Amino acid sequence: MTSTDPRIARPFGAVGTAMVTPLTEDGHGVDLDAAQHLAAHLVEHGHDMIVVSGTTGEAPTLTDVEKHDLARAVREAIGPSITLVAGVGTYDTAHSIDLAREHEKLGVDGLLVVTPYYSKPSQAGIIAHITEIADSTPLPVMLYDIPGRTGIPLTYETLLRLAENPRIVAVKDAKGDLHQASRVMENTDLVYYCGEDALNLPWLTIGAAGMVSVVSQVAGDLEKAMVDAVDRFDLEAARAAHHRLVPVVEAIMGHMPGAVAAKTALHLQGVLPNAVMRGPHVGADTDQLRMLQSALEAADLL
Repeated sequence: MTSTDPRIARPFGAVGTAMVTPLTEDGHGVDLDAAQHLAAHLVEHGHDMIVVSGTTGEAPTLTDVEKHDLARAVREAIGPSITLVAGVGTYDTAHSIDLAREHEKLGVDGLLVVTPYYSKPSQAGIIAHITEIADSTPLPVMLYDIPGRTGIPLTYETLLRLAENPRIVAVKDAKGDLHQASRVMENTDLVYYCGEDALNLPWLTIGAAGMVSVVSQVAGDLEKAMVDAVDRFDLEAARAAHHRLVPVVEAIMGHMPGAVAAKTALHLQGVLPNAVMRGPHVGADTDQLRMLQSALEAADLL
């Protein structure tokens, strides 16, 4: 699915979701039927990009086999016209390369590569790590800059270096540095995607291609309306969509882990058969459940 505005480069589409990973009732397996149903539902509600095995997909708790099976099932469900991106970044370069090559065989359209977490390498180490992964397949790469989880950001100089690699084409930014991103966009061909739902509209107004969102799983049509409004320079309509999303963003991102909230909200909407999480995450408590339900009702999303 391509942008309606040819002036905007969108190598992965515009409205993406960091899809939750549906689990079986006992939490021991991935519910592939539910994953296919969810992916098809997302496509019906404004999405032209699905990201599997990301943070919201509980990637650190999934086995490699589960990740492969999930990508295969979602590819089958959404067909070839919707962009499928797989998270393959880990703190282990060799393991990340193995994941990248296996996902290439599964027919994904791109790779999401997070800054190595826990290890906290130097910027030179980050460049080497990401370059080796990018060079291991012909697939385009979206960098994932989220220092709140990884402990280390991508610096301006590192982004300029990585932009020299023809396979590294985009950044999912979850650190909220719009000034740095503006400088990077001015001096490279890197395309930006917002990775922090509260900032989707500001990012779009400075030239981001779109978002990889948690909230879009329950409000994809609203986020698409916001993107379309910005494309046609209709700031009033974009603001209206943004303000409708504010309480939903607060409910999903402000009171519990996004993966927990998104999965619970999808269960409340009747899209998922359960909201089972895999440890260390635990499910929403009674107060959180009530708050989510109220927010979804207020936004006419339930």
